[in-house]
Amino acid sequence: MKLLISNDDGIFALGIRTLANTLAAGGYDVTVVCPNRERSATGHGLTIHDPIRAEVVESIFHPSVQAWSCSGTPSDCVKLALGALLDKPPDFVLSGINHGANLGTDILYSGTVSAAMEGVMEGIPSIALSLTSFTYQDFQPAANFAKKLLTHLAKQPLAEPILLNVNVPPVKWEEITGIAITRQGIRRYFDTFQKRVDPRGKTYYWLAGEVIEEVEQPEHLHLPPDIETDVQAIRKNYITVTPLQYNLTYAAGIYSLQEWGLNKID
Repeated sequence: MKLLISNDDGIFALGIRTLANTLAAGGYDVTVVCPNRERSATGHGLTIHDPIRAEVVESIFHPSVQAWSCSGTPSDCVKLALGALLDKPPDFVLSGINHGANLGTDILYSGTVSAAMEGVMEGIPSIALSLTSFTYQDFQPAANFAKKLLTHLAKQPLAEPILLNVNVPPVKWEEITGIAITRQGIRRYFDTFQKRVDPRGKTYYWLAGEVIEEVEQPEHLHLPPDIETDVQAIRKNYITVTPLQYNLTYAAGIYSLQEWGLNKID
């Protein structure tokens, strides 16, 4: 099985090295194309005003892994790989393992999720993987789960290309409660901008803030309330698997606008 792996933490990140090496050692045909530096929270940004450069990287990954370092964003990396670097499309696009959670509304900003979504937009099933801690360093449980998930999907393929957003709790494998199929929860941030002055006397601002997570489970238009959100399940040390799509149409809004007669304005 041919895999394309990218990330937003950069070519030297431990997460992508653990993922790529684990899958290569498991017999997968692995190609890595990822940013040459950290590009977290870049969302689905693309580079259109500057050239994109890619260089072959050696001696970082398993000997069978072909790796490229790219000057662009995570989405650029996947686009470049599919359009120029690979001789044929991969069976899966994987992104990660991200150092930090991608839960709830994090996905709107996440370069990790955006790289995987680029694969889905090209008709390739994709998986975004995140370890839900900025300090925990053991990526192996997440890599092991990725391997198990790919084995399962090879036997039972998805009915259509979708993005599986996977978040893994920062605990040992034997401490993981299980696997939860979840829906997207609420995880917003109370933003603050710290005003600072640089050594030359010029003012600049540094974005900071606190996470605001859901207290009660929000209702969903189409899903029953007994399906937990990713935010809730991760607290119980479940690996969360949330299927995502890129179509953001709000179905209830269609009917509301029709009832308001908005389509009848002269």
